This record gives sequence, structure tokens and C-alpha cells, in this order.
Amino acid sequence: MAKTYDFPSDLLAAQEELHQVRAELSALLRRLPWSVAPLDGFSDDTGWRKAERPASPGWTADEQAEVEKLRRREHELAVFVTTHRFWAEVAAADRMNARATLKHTPEPPPDA
Repeated sequence: MAKTYDFPSDLLAAQEELHQVRAELSALLRRLPWSVAPLDGFSDDTGWRKAERPASPGWTADEQAEVEKLRRREHELAVFVTTHRFWAEVAAADRMNARATLKHTPEPPPDA
């Protein structure tokens, strides 16, 4: 039987927001051109693996700012989650399992 943990509501909320921010950042990066700066396309089939990219118009200043904002928030949340006071209450031998459990906790309970 898997061990359960009584995660504090602020830790659960931060982990949930971290999931959301990472998903939003990932979706944004998939939509953006492959290069931040405008670059010509290229094709290289001389190596063991063919590499090919279309020309990139680059990212707009707004797109760069949005990526930076999401990356900054992702970093803040990751630091908050990993340095939360809760981890000092968990036995060292259980911390890895507790962290994995937190990562896979879908949502905070409704009363949190």
C-alpha cells in the first residue's frame, strides 16, 4: 500500500500552479518559431541524422516577454516547492517518495 502524506495546502497549490505554468510554457514554445532571432532556414543531410529547419521570423518582443514571465514564475514555484518547510518534517528516507507523490497529486482537496 502506498504511503499517504498530509501535504500543506500552500504546497499543494504551488505544485498545481507549477504544473499549469509548465503546461502553458510548453504550449507557448511549441507555437513559437524555432529561433528567437530571425534566421534563414537550413537543411543538412551530411551527418547520421538529417537536420532541417524552415526560415524563422524570430520572436516578437511580446512573445519574448511572455516566455520570460513564465520561466521566471516556473523558477519561483520550483524553489518554493523544493524548499518548503514541509520537507523538514518528512524522514529523509521518505522524501523522494513524498516528492513523487506530490508531483502526481492532481489537485488540492476542495476544502484547501
